[in-house]
Amino acid sequence: MNSEETGHADNADLPAEVRAFYEQHPYPAPVTDLDGYGERWQQGERRRAAFHLLWPTQPYRNDLEVLVAGCGTSQAAKHAMREPASRVIGIDVSESSLQHTRELKRKYEIDNLELQQVNLEQVETLGRSFDKIVCTGVLHHLPDPDAGLRALRDVLKPDGAMQLMVYASYGRTGIYMLQEYCRLLGVRAAGKDLADLGATLGELPRGHPLAPLLTQAKDFRSAPALADALLHPRDRAYTVPQLYDWLERCGCAFGRWSLQAPYLADCGAVSSTPHAARLAALPAPQQHAALELFRGTMVTHEFSANRDDWSSPAQAIRFDGDSVLDYVPLRSPAAITVKERLPAGAVAVLINPMHRHTDIFLPIDASEERLLNAIDGSRTIKEILRIDADDPQYAISQESALEFIERLWRHDQIVFDASSA
Repeated sequence: MNSEETGHADNADLPAEVRAFYEQHPYPAPVTDLDGYGERWQQGERRRAAFHLLWPTQPYRNDLEVLVAGCGTSQAAKHAMREPASRVIGIDVSESSLQHTRELKRKYEIDNLELQQVNLEQVETLGRSFDKIVCTGVLHHLPDPDAGLRALRDVLKPDGAMQLMVYASYGRTGIYMLQEYCRLLGVRAAGKDLADLGATLGELPRGHPLAPLLTQAKDFRSAPALADALLHPRDRAYTVPQLYDWLERCGCAFGRWSLQAPYLADCGAVSSTPHAARLAALPAPQQHAALELFRGTMVTHEFSANRDDWSSPAQAIRFDGDSVLDYVPLRSPAAITVKERLPAGAVAVLINPMHRHTDIFLPIDASEERLLNAIDGSRTIKEILRIDADDPQYAISQESALEFIERLWRHDQIVFDASSA
């Protein structure tokens, strides 16, 4: 099976079929309560960290023009709530999905949100351009993902950024096996068929490639999730090399992985293998491709991208010059510190629960913990290093301190505001 293209490739009326699919099976499952989500995003530092994940070298702004393309049942409402000073427009082909979002808009009085039923490929008809475009779980369902990505690129401002998610090939092997199984049996995205399919999945052999996903994904056996994963009329998936090629031919440049540690040779179990040094010596795209093969279970790729004609690289984070001392590190909102069952010599272990790979964690010693605790979102690295300068108990060289701060960044524990560097 071609990992770049699966489903009903020859269906001439596919756009209408996809629209009808989502009218009947809105996805993700509609929600009515966004209270907790709104409270989390009232924190200004959370919004600032999200901004600098996309634009580390740009001054923080909260008044963005935002497009949520393929917004589903709630995604546009969430982005409008988390960025109340921005103007958000959500588009989708499914009127039923938009109706769920309209209900959230009314309930939470979300005044900065506009909704329109528009095909992604026709986004230029909005007559707007955007600082940020969010498109997750959509492009891989289009008849022509290249046309979709080019359409988004054409309405992206020259210094704008896109947050994208597409399916990853290798981790979806079990899904594609079950898609073929459903085709052979004529299983339809209807009530009894979905219920029977859910019951049947409970009897899959433990060694089946789909079994781990059934265990890890909490909503996989819900009717909307089953329909979207196994009975969608069209989807395709990308390996890392295919993803890089796709961006290039559509006039885009890769920014960074939303969570980069799984793609890096010095994070997780792979860093202690005999191949670690050889992996680390590879150029970034090849290293990312090798790590996808090593891990083998990635089901999605989540990343940022920019226009390829932007003269200022969006992700110009470097550690080989004095400018790094002027970076301001910000803790990732998801990062947590664990102080139980520690490895020898560690006073804590840092993890990012957003990582799906449990081998990615960072043990730290007392000196490193003191540096970590000095990260408050306002101090530069230069100012952080001064804290320990006169305290021999926590003496650490500048070189070691900078190496530690780089490890924090590579392990998705911090992002940088490098706008004053």
